Amino acid sequence: MALDLKPLADRVIVLPAAAEEKTKSGIIIPDTAKEKPQRGEVVAVGEGKISDQGVLVKSQLSVGDQVLYGKYAGTEITLDGADYLIMRESDILAIL
Repeated sequence: MALDLKPLADRVIVLPAAAEEKTKSGIIIPDTAKEKPQRGEVVAVGEGKISDQGVLVKSQLSVGDQVLYGKYAGTEITLDGADYLIMRESDILAIL
């Protein structure tokens, strides 16, 4: 996926996974009760963060990684009709 948006420093752009439509038992979840997804795919990664010693610390993430992030992490943006989250690498909790 080509994205015309390049994050700066230690920021990453994540494409959130779709919200669950129904429970495991088959109950359909209405739109008003759906929770924000907490997982997604990394679509762009910044260069990295400059440490206090002036050294560039590269990101541990790469494009295509499936990640878990905090419930209220990041800033929502819309680009070309798709919703993305832009957040710091430290907001990402785990790589799946």
